Amino acid sequence: MNYRTLELFLHLAKTLHFGKTSRACYISPSALSRTIQRLEEEIGHKLFLRDNRSAQLTTIGVKFRHYAQGVMDDWKQFHNSLMKEDKILSGELRLYCSVTASYTVLTDLFRRFRLKYPAIHIRLETGDAAGSIERVQDGMADVTVAACPKKLPVNLLFKTITKTPLVFIGPVVPSDVTSLTERSDIPWKEVPMILAEQALSRKRVNGWFAKKGIKPNIYAEVAGHEAILSMVRLGCGVGVVPKLVLEKSSLKEELRILDVKPALKPYSVGLCLHKNRLASPIVRAFWNIIEDTNND
Repeated sequence: MNYRTLELFLHLAKTLHFGKTSRACYISPSALSRTIQRLEEEIGHKLFLRDNRSAQLTTIGVKFRHYAQGVMDDWKQFHNSLMKEDKILSGELRLYCSVTASYTVLTDLFRRFRLKYPAIHIRLETGDAAGSIERVQDGMADVTVAACPKKLPVNLLFKTITKTPLVFIGPVVPSDVTSLTERSDIPWKEVPMILAEQALSRKRVNGWFAKKGIKPNIYAEVAGHEAILSMVRLGCGVGVVPKLVLEKSSLKEELRILDVKPALKPYSVGLCLHKNRLASPIVRAFWNIIEDTNND
C-alpha cells in the first residue's frame, strides 16, 4: 500500500465511477481496477460493490475511507512541517461550494489568497450546497462554503462572510402561479412550491408553513437553488432561495420577490472546516485570509 494507491481509492470513493476516476487521475480503467483489487486483497475485505457502470462503498469501504483520509492528512501535515519558514508555502487546498458561491462569496477571498500564496493550488469542486457540512465532516474537503446550521457540530469551525435574506420568489411570465401570487391574500394551500430537497432553506420554509398550519403543495423537490430559479422562471411554482443567489443570477429579471409575512430568518453564509484541519499550514493560511477580510 502506498500514497498513490490511497489517492486513487479516495478519488474513487468520491466519484463512485471507475471511468471518471481513471480519466481524472490519468490511469487506465484496467490499471485502476487492478490497483483496487490489490488493495482489497491486502486488506482482506471488499471495499466496493461494483458493476460495469458504477461502484458503491461497502461498510468496510466507508471505514477505510476515513482511515485513508487520515493517513493522507497526516502525510500532508508532516510534509508541511518540513518546510522552512523562508520557503514559499505550497501544496493543495481542497475547497467545496456551490456554483453561485464560487463567483460571489469566494471571489475576493481567492484574489487575496492567490496574491499572498501564489504557489498553493486550489482544487475547487462545485455541487449542491446542502452537502457542504458533510464534506468537511467526512474529510472530503478542507474548507467548504455553507449556510450556518442551527446547531454546528462541535468538531467544526464556522466563520461568517456575509448574511443574506431568504426570499419567496415567483415568476414574471403570465401563468396560474403568477395570478395566485398577485392576490392580496395569497392562497398558500393552492400555490405549487418548488423547494430544495434538504438545504437549510427547506427546513426554514417547512417551519414557516407549519406555523401557519398549512401543508405545502409541493410541485417539485430539487437539488440546488439554481434549479429552483429555473423552474420558477418557467411559471412552475413559487420557490425559496437566498437573496444573494437571486441577485447574482442571469434570470433575476424574469423573477420577482414576493412580499411575504412573516419573513424567513436570514442565512449566515461563510466558510466551514474541521478543527483538526487547522494543523495544516495551508488550511490555516486560508482561514487567516478569512479573518483578515472580516477585520478590514
